[in-house]
Amino acid sequence: MRIGVFSDTHGAAHEMRLAVRQMGRVDFVLHAGDYFSDGECLAQLTGARAAAVVGNCDLRVDGPTERVLQLAGRRILLTHGHLYRVKQDHEPLLRRGAQLDAKILVFGHTHRSEIRWEGEVLLFNPGSLYLPTDPHEASYGILELTPGDVKAQLRHLRYY
Repeated sequence: MRIGVFSDTHGAAHEMRLAVRQMGRVDFVLHAGDYFSDGECLAQLTGARAAAVVGNCDLRVDGPTERVLQLAGRRILLTHGHLYRVKQDHEPLLRRGAQLDAKILVFGHTHRSEIRWEGEVLLFNPGSLYLPTDPHEASYGILELTPGDVKAQLRHLRYY
């Protein structure tokens, strides 16, 4: 299963269209908040099912702050990360993932891309298409789930 992973898009429609064209076909889309409605936009652009959560900038938006999904036999926690203080450290998020028996933790909030393994748990932040804090450019992610493997990659948006 091939999953497009986004966070902190903040309504950046042009960047979302570019990212969808560049990433190719996906079976599912995850959106880790800031702007919740962008999850539906990405679903329409890709033609894939999508799951989204609200972030700290989703004021007066009714939506979940976290979701637990079972995709390709993997348990995934999707959250924005602000409620788990991910800008300070990852321990609260790791504890929540352990409570839910999730092995893939997808989050955003920092506007900084990250792929990190903590034992058997994958921490995956796709960065931001809008105001990235990476030294790199705007980014999104791809998760590839097969019966025996989890591959995570970051992609930097190309504007040409």
